[in-house]
Order: sequence, then structure tokens, then C-alpha cells
Amino acid sequence: MEWEQRITSNPEIMVGKPTISGTRFTVEFLLGLFADGWTEKEILDNYPRLSPEDLRAAFAYAAECINDGWVFSLPQANG
Repeated sequence: MEWEQRITSNPEIMVGKPTISGTRFTVEFLLGLFADGWTEKEILDNYPRLSPEDLRAAFAYAAECINDGWVFSLPQANG
């Protein structure tokens, strides 16, 4: 998936957070919905401006960020 076609960042929109192009839906918001248990169908039904490709782009962007080390490692649990 070439997320670059669907994910943009503009300091004037959502304080520069990565968003789905042409919207104010941040990657962070969409991933949060999935983390809260929303299904793809629920998201698309509630936000009809989004497409399945937009959701895949958000995941592809997040995966690349992790792969490139753009996130901090979590501390190891004691125990």
C-alpha cells in the first residue's frame, strides 16, 4: 500500500498530525477507533467520507513509522 497517496500532514490542519487527505481524520483517531473495538464496517458506516483504502493507508503509515523507529520503545515490565 502506498500510503503517501492518502496520508498528508499540514501544520494548518489538526496541528500537523498525519490525516487522511482532504479530511480532518487523523491517523491517530482512526487507529484509536480500532483499538476501542470498532470494526471497519462501523467506521465506514459512521464516517461515510472514508474508504476502505483510507483505513488501510492509516495502518500502512503506522506500520512504516514503527518499522522506521519513529516511536519510542516501551519500558520492560518487571516481573
